Amino acid sequence: QVQLGESGGGLVQAGGSLRLSCAASGRTFTSSAMGWFRQAPGKEREFVAAINWSSDTYYADSVKGRFTISRDNAKNSVNLQMNSLKPEDTAVYYCAGSTYRRMVVRPSDYDYWGQGTQVTVSS
Repeated sequence: QVQLGESGGGLVQAGGSLRLSCAASGRTFTSSAMGWFRQAPGKEREFVAAINWSSDTYYADSVKGRFTISRDNAKNSVNLQMNSLKPEDTAVYYCAGSTYRRMVVRPSDYDYWGQGTQVTVSS
């Protein structure tokens, strides 16, 4: 059974930083794309960042320059470093794993999802 488990969410003041981690089990994602999505109350799930099999990265315009996605193949995990956080970054953040090797950014391109971790940024 494939499982993705996020950690690192919490409450932070605007301008602060958080680091999210996602550990995978049941399947190796070292040759697959992985991504982060988020969903705020009353809104649809939106793309945040993705990393492909060769560690190329891609970001939503809203987080570019502030967030950094990285992968640790030895740990079968992916991380999201979030700096200069804004109140509009408040959401539940989800880790996702794909069966694609190439860069993918649509939720439908991902087959495996974590349960999510809450990030709240206060003004």
